[in-house]
Amino acid sequence: MSGRVWRELVGQEPAVEVLSAAAAAGTAGDGGPAGAMTHAWLFTGPPGSGRSTAARTFAAALQCTVDGGCGACPGCRTALAGTHADVWLVEPEGLSISVTEMRSLVQAASRRPTTGNWQVVIITDADRLTEGAANALLKAVEEPPEATVFLLCAPSDHPEDITVTIRSRCRLVTLRTPPAEAIATVLVERDGVEPRRAEWAAAVCGGHIGRARRLATDEDARARREAVLRIPLGLDRPDDVFRSADELVRTAEADASSESKARDEAEQDELRTAMGAGGTGKGVAGAKRAADAAVKQLEKKQKSRATRTQRDTLDLALVDLAGFYRDVLVTASGAGATLNHPDHAEDSARAAQRWSPASTLRRLEAVLECRTAIGWNVKPRIAVEAMVTALREG
Repeated sequence: MSGRVWRELVGQEPAVEVLSAAAAAGTAGDGGPAGAMTHAWLFTGPPGSGRSTAARTFAAALQCTVDGGCGACPGCRTALAGTHADVWLVEPEGLSISVTEMRSLVQAASRRPTTGNWQVVIITDADRLTEGAANALLKAVEEPPEATVFLLCAPSDHPEDITVTIRSRCRLVTLRTPPAEAIATVLVERDGVEPRRAEWAAAVCGGHIGRARRLATDEDARARREAVLRIPLGLDRPDDVFRSADELVRTAEADASSESKARDEAEQDELRTAMGAGGTGKGVAGAKRAADAAVKQLEKKQKSRATRTQRDTLDLALVDLAGFYRDVLVTASGAGATLNHPDHAEDSARAAQRWSPASTLRRLEAVLECRTAIGWNVKPRIAVEAMVTALREG
């Protein structure tokens, strides 16, 4: 299990064993023992388990020029940084991946590698493929070019979102929720987080490594979590329903806006420059019209991306809420299981005394139904107001 790149996969030793063997076989130019290397892989696991990290790490190991993942050679460094010429990263800009985008990608990936060992295509949210995009990908996976490998990532809680025809042609790599101790160690050693804060973040992140890092390093993220966890015991008056619902939605909108604004402006400036904006001489007027039209098209994509970011942020808040009601049920039962929010153990104990298990379960179901509704494109404000009303009524 040589190779420093595998340190990126926290608490995933079984997956590392499979992937490192495949990378060794792939860089050697053969299938390896028992067909260790194949042309299509599907990474699944719970949220935060590191599916896309596993795919990028595997890509780096395949492009390594030293020992199957040294972490220091140009192949490893550029693959991890997302700048390798033969590693294609597909992240949906909006709520789905279109057939046009997938056809273009499949065509580009069918060429021979220019500098690396493989053409590697990473699709970080393969569950967001439209039907047409899935069909375009299926054709490429069924008859893959000799030096192309497809790495698909999808959450394990919705495996049916990947068509069975694609799943049946991929080698499955199942990731697990990493233990809190491993997450805390990574936060301290890799991100320089103070040990006590790292332990706290690892304990409350639900096994989501990215969330743990954000909670440990971002004061605003910690404040948003506290605001969400105040909701269950803060619904005393009818107007608390609308106040809480409004705060949840506004917080998600603000988070999406702050994350997108700088990126959007940079993309627009870069596009205008590429289209000849600011130039002088003959043809400037035509170039300006073309640039304006291209920017309008870009703005549509950016708006769709912001909508997705808002919904993803809101979903994290709903996961925190669901975790609280689960803690109440655990506390009421006396099971002694680990709490999702150990720093709010007193609140969950108070709630367990006030609510019956049946009432708590109804509240938990309301949160899960809200997540489902938003997944079906119900307007977030409508879904959240319905949920918070149910939370108050019990």
